[in-house]
This record gives sequence, structure tokens and C-alpha cells, in this order.
Amino acid sequence: MSGKSLVKSYMTKDVISVYPNTNNADVIKLMKETGHDGFPVINDEKQIVGIVTAFDLLLKEWDELVEDIMSTDVVVAQQDMSINDASRVMFRQGISRLPIVNREGKLNGIITNTDMIRSHIERSTPTKVNYFKKTLEQLYSIKTTLKRQKVSTDDLRPTQDKVYADELQGRSYELKRGLAEPTIVVKTGDRWILIDGHHRAVAAKNLGCEKIDSYVINLNRDIVLGMEKTADKAGIHTFDDIEIIDDAQHPLIALTQSLKNKSPDKIKSEKDKKNQ
Repeated sequence: MSGKSLVKSYMTKDVISVYPNTNNADVIKLMKETGHDGFPVINDEKQIVGIVTAFDLLLKEWDELVEDIMSTDVVVAQQDMSINDASRVMFRQGISRLPIVNREGKLNGIITNTDMIRSHIERSTPTKVNYFKKTLEQLYSIKTTLKRQKVSTDDLRPTQDKVYADELQGRSYELKRGLAEPTIVVKTGDRWILIDGHHRAVAAKNLGCEKIDSYVINLNRDIVLGMEKTADKAGIHTFDDIEIIDDAQHPLIALTQSLKNKSPDKIKSEKDKKNQ
């Protein structure tokens, strides 16, 4: 299947930013001119030191300069973060924009809720299904058939070791209202291998749904997929083996305040430890 969609593919690279000593009256003027309701705040080295929004201007006591009202504990991310993980971070933090920085903490982009919506529209399920179908045919030199059908949740074999609690909540909401996209399943031999849609499938199980809408790719012979072998090694056989992550700190996000006190090497070292 194709690689994950990353933040760098959807972020805006030409970011409008301001400085701590920018006059707040100029920020208001800039908001009127651009239609944006917030801007990253950078220093002379282009390192992000805060963010100023319309809420700061409206709800805080008036001061002349940006540095007097800006928020300094800003959630930032690196460009190699996946779109799905960035979406989860923004959802958890209740933010509408996520500044993107390099390892030195310098601003090199920003991603917004609008960018997230665009990324999900572009990554429609039929496109993923067709790509995966063709990949299987080329990899194993076989012919496959595709059918949309209801699949028993008890028959599904998961291949993913963890899901996120907040996304489960979203998928449950969609399932209750009939808005959820179909999962992607491979039928090989007598096995139904869940390829894409683990959050939807786990949510369906938790809701007591006996079947779930799926795109099913049927193989013309019994093949043990690489995903099955990986899941076997990880001990993932049923949905009970999947870990539900309630609130995990992603290794590619940080707060601007913590970035100030760390060298680039130390940031990279801590990220590597979290990935181990």
C-alpha cells in the first residue's frame, strides 16, 4: 500500500509570521488584510517563540506589543509527522493550526483544519482500495476480485497493534449515524484480513455491531500475507490483542517552551528513545 500522507505534503510553506516587538495594532491590520485569525511569532533566527490570535487580542487586557499578549506554550510539529497523527494532536489540543518546525525549532510551515479536510478528501477509500488491489496482483502474480459487502466483525483478523481512544470516539459517532467509510479487507483462504479501518472495526465491536461495511478483495488462491506474519509475531490475533492508547505524546510534537531549553541533538535523542 502507498506510504502515509505526511504533513509536509499539505502544509503551507509561505507562512505569514510576526515578531515579539510587532505592534498589536499592526497585527489587527494584518488580520483584516489576510483574513487569517492568528500568526506564529518568531525571533530573529526564525525560531518560533509563540503564537498570537484574535482571541488574545479580544480577551486579554490590551497591550502595545505582541510579546505582551502572545501564547508561549505552543504545540509545534515536524514535517515528517503523518496527517492522521497531526489530526489527532490538533483534536486533543483543541487547536485549529499547527506550526511546523525543523529540528532547530525554526518555522518552515503551518497546517490548518482546512488542510486536514483537504488531505482526507484526497485520500478517498476507493483510491486506496484500487491501489492495494493492484499491488497485491503485482506482488503475488494473481488476479483478484473486488466486492463491497457486509463482513462479520467476529471473522475479521486485525493486523494493527494499537488504536487511539479519541479516534475511536469519532468512529463511533460516524457508525451511529451511518457516516463511516467502509473498511478494507482481504479474503484469502477462509480468512478475512483487516487491512484498513481498525478504528472503525474496533468501534463497531464495542458498539455490538455484528457486521461492518467493507471493500473485500478476494484472492484467487490462499496466500499468507506479510501483514499476517507481522501480526503473528506481534501476538495480534483478535481485537482483544489491540492496545487502546488514551493519551500518547507523539515523538514529533513539542512545546515551544521546551524547545528553547534543548539543543537539536538532545531533541533528536529524546525522539529516538520514544521510538524504541
